[in-house]
Amino acid sequence: MVRTLILMRHGKSAYPEGVDDHERPLAPRGQREAALAGDWLRATVPPVDAVRCSTATRTRETLTATGVDAPVEFAGEIYEASPGTLIELVRLTDDAVRTLLIVGHAPGMPWTAWDLAADHSSDASVALSRKFPTSALAVLEFTGSWAQVDQGTGDLTHFHVPR
Repeated sequence: MVRTLILMRHGKSAYPEGVDDHERPLAPRGQREAALAGDWLRATVPPVDAVRCSTATRTRETLTATGVDAPVEFAGEIYEASPGTLIELVRLTDDAVRTLLIVGHAPGMPWTAWDLAADHSSDASVALSRKFPTSALAVLEFTGSWAQVDQGTGDLTHFHVPR
């Protein structure tokens, strides 16, 4: 069975004075681009079965703007997560889930996508290596169980920047 992992960076955030980084909201551009990302997801990848989302305000608002309505687990460890932490979260996913969306931050999202991709010469990998801007999406496919996901075991099928 093919499993699909979508790694999404939160939308462009605002920088209101006196607001802690964790609590920063999305800017209007971030709202718009996250909605475009949701449209792209619905048109391009299998329906999302489960979501893991950082507890930061901007990631929660990004998820809402996408319109993805799958069950959500908010995970504080996604904020400032290393690839190892994110890969471990993927491995803990129930095998009944076929498509998992993780909404998080840089540098965790781009580094994890890069680490999981088996082929770093594909068009998607080359684009990802240049820049992973806000609202960007990396889509990887895996065979086997989620517990078997590891570095270099994924096929990076898409890298999309909604604009």
